[in-house]
Amino acid sequence: MTGTLHLVAVPIGNLDDLGTRARETLAAAAVVAAEDTRHFATLARHHGLSVRAVSYHDHNEAGRTAELLGRLSAGDDVALVSDAGTPLVSDPGFRLVRAAIDSGIAVTAVPGPSAVITALIGSGLPPHPFHFIGFLPRAAGARRSAFGEVAGLDATLVAFEAPHRLASAVRDALAVLGDRPACLARNLTKPHERYQRGTLSELLAELTAEGEVRGEATLVIGGSRPTPAIEEAEADARLLLEHGAPAKAVQELVQHRHGLSKRDAYALVLRIRDR
Repeated sequence: MTGTLHLVAVPIGNLDDLGTRARETLAAAAVVAAEDTRHFATLARHHGLSVRAVSYHDHNEAGRTAELLGRLSAGDDVALVSDAGTPLVSDPGFRLVRAAIDSGIAVTAVPGPSAVITALIGSGLPPHPFHFIGFLPRAAGARRSAFGEVAGLDATLVAFEAPHRLASAVRDALAVLGDRPACLARNLTKPHERYQRGTLSELLAELTAEGEVRGEATLVIGGSRPTPAIEEAEADARLLLEHGAPAKAVQELVQHRHGLSKRDAYALVLRIRDR
């Protein structure tokens, strides 16, 4: 008989958030595949767990998948954990899950903490529908394009960003999406947990005044609320771009013809052009 691959959610900050079933699953596993074995060792010590852990990250995923698949095929139970939260959500592991399923090996998930859901429900923004972007691109141009791709969604947007790029990300979101309501969920479940709520421009001003930004952050942004003017402008812009009109000229035309702000016109043209 083959073993079972357990996808185990672990705390995102407060180590006491590890559930009873998650703890029992980790204790019973023959091996734990952890994104960073040092992070897992801290969690294991806190809960008195004694279990072998091996690293499983972006740089060794291919080789480690074959190794773990062999153990599963031999009958060992394997638990997969990320550094924090729910595995596979912007973390490695999908390759192993897909390989296990294709090999007829049982795969099960042990639910628990998730920074995405925690930030979303605490943000004060509509929780459904929502769209998870994942980690934002590091380069400003790619980041703006990423915002442009989701600018028209009538869904709350959730994204991860590193602290040293957080102000730049909010600035890019403001430029592409306009001044929408937003929330910065920072250091979730930790002693210095903080929700900063306001418009993107207000959050940017707070980050700028803060200086050096520290701590983990999840960015939550309100979705698009299309108006008749936006819909008409989008139709005009799409027609002009399809016939080869320069993007800059199209932006200026829809801005003045339909009374859009410069930011909204820019976001609309960027979204259509990238499609």
